[in-house]
Amino acid sequence: MVAISSAVLKWARTHPDKAALCYGGDTVTYAGLAARIQETAGMLVEQGIGKGDVVALLMKNSAAFIELMLALSHIGAVSLPINFRLSPEEVNYILGHAQARLLCVDHDLQHPDIACRMVAVSQDALGDSRRILPSGTRIEDPVTLDAEDTFRLMYTAGTTDQHKGVVHTYSNYYWKCLDHITTLELSTRTRLLITGPLYHVGAFDLPGLAVFLAGGTITVLRDFDPRAVLAAIQEHRITGLWLAPIMLNRLLAFSDSHQYDRSTVQWVIGGGERTPVERIQAFRTLFTEGRYIDAYGLTETCSGDTMMVAGREIEKIGSAGMAMPHVRIAICDEKGSVLPSGEIGEICLSGPKVTRMYWRDPERTEASFFGDLFRTGDMGYLDDDGFLFLVDRKKDMVLSGGENIASSEVERILYQIEGVQEAAVIGVPDPVWGERVVAVLALSPGFMLTLEELQKFCSGKIASFKIPKQLVIKPSLPRNPSGKILKRTLRDELESAPVNG
Repeated sequence: MVAISSAVLKWARTHPDKAALCYGGDTVTYAGLAARIQETAGMLVEQGIGKGDVVALLMKNSAAFIELMLALSHIGAVSLPINFRLSPEEVNYILGHAQARLLCVDHDLQHPDIACRMVAVSQDALGDSRRILPSGTRIEDPVTLDAEDTFRLMYTAGTTDQHKGVVHTYSNYYWKCLDHITTLELSTRTRLLITGPLYHVGAFDLPGLAVFLAGGTITVLRDFDPRAVLAAIQEHRITGLWLAPIMLNRLLAFSDSHQYDRSTVQWVIGGGERTPVERIQAFRTLFTEGRYIDAYGLTETCSGDTMMVAGREIEKIGSAGMAMPHVRIAICDEKGSVLPSGEIGEICLSGPKVTRMYWRDPERTEASFFGDLFRTGDMGYLDDDGFLFLVDRKKDMVLSGGENIASSEVERILYQIEGVQEAAVIGVPDPVWGERVVAVLALSPGFMLTLEELQKFCSGKIASFKIPKQLVIKPSLPRNPSGKILKRTLRDELESAPVNG
C-alpha cells in the first residue's frame, strides 16, 4: 500500500506542468505540489514526527491544509483534522484521547487553553506549507505502508457526550477512492471545487482528494460564500462539487447567479436530508447542464456510500440512491436479522471502505457491529430496485448547517444551569440551517430562564453552532413508561406549532 502522496508524485513525473491545486489566486502544478509535499515532510520529520505519530490540524481550508495531509501520509504519520468551530475544551479532549504529538493550527485559531505542542500556520503559509517553518530537509520518497495502517483519525459527534475517534486505514481510503472514481467518472479532465470545510468527509472525501488519483485539478476556497463559489466555477470551469444542504440553499437564493457562467458544472453531490422535488427543480435552473446527486454516507465510511442514479431523480424522489460498487447495504431488525425490501429497520453497511473500529474504544466498537455489518443508527428501507430511503436519522442527533450535533452533549451542559430539572435537545426544521437546535426545559419551582441567559451560560463550554437557538419552557417533559423522554413527541409538537425563542 502506498501513501496518498504517491498519486501526486506519479503525475509530477508524467504531467509535471498540469494544474493540480488552485488556492488564493495561485495555481500549483503537479511538479510544484510534489516539491511542497517533500519539503513539508522534511519539516515534519525535523519536528520529531515519524511513522504512526498522530498530528492534528486545527485549520480552515487552505492549500497548506491539503499539503500537510499529503506530507503526513508521505512519512507515515496519522493525520487528525479537527473541527475548528469546537471549543477549547472539546479540542483538548480530542487531542488527549488521540494522543496527538503535534498540532498545526491556523494563526488566527490559536487559543491559550489548548494543551498541545503547536506549530502556527501564518497567513503567508496558508498558500504554501513550506513557509510554516524553515526546513533544510526534503523527503523524496514516501514511506512503505501496509493496507491496514492508519491513515487518519476523525472525531465525530456520537449519541453520547464525547466525540468518537473513527479510524480510517489506507484500505478504507483507497477503496473509497475507487468507488468514487468509477461512479463519478473522475479523470484528468475533472475540475473539483472544494468549498466545504476540509475537516469534514464531505469536503475531503466526496470525492475530495480522489481527484488527485485521477490526475484532475482541485480548487479550494477558504470559506463558503455564494459569490465566491460562482466566481470560482466560472474562472476555473469547475465540473463538480460537494455542497451541504445549507450551501446549496444559499446558492439557490443568491440573486446575482445569472451573472456567472455555470455551464461547466456536470454534477453537485448533496444529501444529508431528504431532498424535496422543489429543490431538484430549482437546482436545474441554476446548473442547467448538471445534475444533483443525492447521497448518503458517514464519517465511519469515508462518506459517499450511496449516490442517486442519473436520470432517476424524480422517479426515486426521496431516495439517497444506490450503493457504491463495493458497499453492501442491509436493513436489520434490533437483533441483527436482515429484513426484506420495503421493511423499515436500521441501515447497516459493510465493505472495505467501512471502518473497523473506534480509536481506543473497544466497547463502542463492539456495540457498532452486527458481525461484519456496521450499524449506522439510521432508520430506512430498500425498495425492490435497491434504492435506499431514509426514514429517520441517528437517534438523538441534530443536523444543523451540515454538522452533526449530539443532543446528549448539549443536554449535559444544560443540566449544569441552576434550576433546570429536565432537559431535552431536539432539532426542528429551519429554512436556513436545515435544522435549528432547540432546548426544551422543565424548571424547578420559582426559577426563570431566558434564551439569552441560556446561550451566555453555554458560551465557551461547547461550540457556538451547538448552542440552542430556541428555548421552550414546559411544566414537564413527556416520557414513556420506562421514563425515557419522548423526543419525537416534542418534535411533532414544535413542528406543528412553532414556538419563538
